[in-house]
Amino acid sequence: MKKIFVVSDGTGRTAEQTVMAAMTQFPSVEAEIVLKYEVLSENQVKTIVNEAMEEKAIIVHTLVSASLRESILRISRIHNVDSIDLMGPLLSRLTHHFSDSPTGEPGLFFRLNKEYFKRIDAMQFAFTHDDGQRTYDYDKAEILLVGVSRTFKTPLSIYLAFKGWFVANYPIVLGAEIPDNLESLPYGKVFGLMTQPQDLSSLREARQQYLGGSTGEYSSLDNVRRELNFAQNLFNRFEWPVIQVTNKPIEEIASEILTIKRRIHHP
Repeated sequence: MKKIFVVSDGTGRTAEQTVMAAMTQFPSVEAEIVLKYEVLSENQVKTIVNEAMEEKAIIVHTLVSASLRESILRISRIHNVDSIDLMGPLLSRLTHHFSDSPTGEPGLFFRLNKEYFKRIDAMQFAFTHDDGQRTYDYDKAEILLVGVSRTFKTPLSIYLAFKGWFVANYPIVLGAEIPDNLESLPYGKVFGLMTQPQDLSSLREARQQYLGGSTGEYSSLDNVRRELNFAQNLFNRFEWPVIQVTNKPIEEIASEILTIKRRIHHP
């Protein structure tokens, strides 16, 4: 059974009723609503997010405090837990509507919608830094994915960007040098994507046939092995963490990447 954590700094009854009303639109889904009320500190937020990660739960929150909303966004992101802010957008729209009220201040609407704008910026970053574009911007990326063709770099970049991460990806080409600035990035920013030769060969052949082209050397098993060996040597040389992508959904690959980042930054 799926779980929904309802997090509130009050009783949580309004948020719980909202979630229950929404769930009536999903009659075939069995979900348990777990109420977390009187959440008033960041330590409580950390505990709840950790529990949600273990239970594979989604978080719906109605936190009035801007600092706690920022905390739950930040901590949920690093733990790859989906969280939905019910209070922030409402407060921001009311602030915008009552712009002449004493509580209105310049930039408040943007700050209260930080999650929304960050996701928009992250998606734009992923699109403009896809497949080796704008290599001079790699220091601005939070995650850089490297791998040979057809190792899911682009879909993985888009998925992580939707989570709010600034992601770039770079294609490893047999025999080609990589950008100098890629070599100097700190540990935990660059991740190598690796797969099994036979799987990659079959994937490339199917892709080429779908596009109506000749597969040629691109999908041959010998060529694929050479490319993967070349990529693995690069990963070893620069000590980049390597993620195996064979037969894994995008969500699982992303979770492995974020687990490594979490261990590095929060040992």
